[in-house]
Amino acid sequence: MKRIASIDIFRALTMLMMLFVNDFAGMTGLPHWLHHAETNEDFLGFSDLVFPAFLFCVGLSIPFAIGNRYQKGDSQVQILGHILIRGLALVVMGLFSMNFRGVEGGLSRPVFTLLAVAGFFLVWNAYPRRNDGRYPVWVRILQAAGVALMVFLVIYKDLHGMPFRHGWWGILGLIGWAYVPCALGYLFLKGDFKKVTGFWLLTLILCVLNSSKAIPADYASRALILGFWPGGWTHPAICATGMFTAMLLLRHVGEPKKLLIPYVCLALAFFLLAQVSHRFWIISKNLATPTWAFYCLALFVALFALLHWIADTKGWTAWSRPISPAGTATLTCYTIPTIWYACQQLCGLHWPAVLTDGLPGLLKALAFAFVIIGLTWLFEKLHLKLKL
Repeated sequence: MKRIASIDIFRALTMLMMLFVNDFAGMTGLPHWLHHAETNEDFLGFSDLVFPAFLFCVGLSIPFAIGNRYQKGDSQVQILGHILIRGLALVVMGLFSMNFRGVEGGLSRPVFTLLAVAGFFLVWNAYPRRNDGRYPVWVRILQAAGVALMVFLVIYKDLHGMPFRHGWWGILGLIGWAYVPCALGYLFLKGDFKKVTGFWLLTLILCVLNSSKAIPADYASRALILGFWPGGWTHPAICATGMFTAMLLLRHVGEPKKLLIPYVCLALAFFLLAQVSHRFWIISKNLATPTWAFYCLALFVALFALLHWIADTKGWTAWSRPISPAGTATLTCYTIPTIWYACQQLCGLHWPAVLTDGLPGLLKALAFAFVIIGLTWLFEKLHLKLKL
């Protein structure tokens, strides 16, 4: 299937935004609206847009990723296996990120972190394949070594009284939990537009039900259909909306004028839903309220429609080249700051105080984001790229 430039650009912009907000997190002298809102604060901070944008991006990619696998000749069973393995990989990475803590008298935090990231690259690097599509023996040996390294790290922490905890699963873990039901829904419904639309609407209904008191907390049905999934179905609903947005695109390929109307209607519908739901729930990323999700989705659908018109309809993509590695090697780009910060701690290096406050700190965070994207490009040149 033809690659959609606007999806890569949306993903790259999301990654740029994540690098930016993560680096200025904790700085003083910045406007309140740039930071995450507190859990019970009825507010949508700029930083609160990053995670749902990732979920939306994942959903955008699902129809194209599964379609490409069918074109390559993969069976439904093979695609099912890929979805489950990919979801598991995201959850594993998320769990490790939740446990990047050192052990007293043993491996320090930066050393433990670097070893874990080394395990990620050993297992999930984009290794070359043979002509028959299989990996060479040396690749399997490296992957086995990566698995062994990560298992060792888990056991090592257990032996030192610091067992792995799942907590809130980490960003990658939550993305994995949202990706799996959406990808499975698309796969088993065979990409049928009407059936997938029904699945998408169901996720929105479950999202609202989870935040309501329509099903009492002590009812078993609530635990089965609502409490089981991390994020209470709000995260899968955001991901499914990205998937539905991509399906609208596939439905109107080459018809930008016909595509504009449903995108505008969808964005307006989410904005109105947000207005209505705001009467019942606050805007809260941490609580995963429907209001937070609906406001974010209204913005994302409108932004994607604009990017699609600019990049795919008009062909204006040159402006996005400086950030393009973040859109095509997103997981690598996500991981490099972890390496950077760990090396910085090992070397005892610190930013000058002037770059940790106010406007200078903000400009440093933006420059840092572009440096990381540059390093992502360099990693690709060195054949280091995480790919699930």
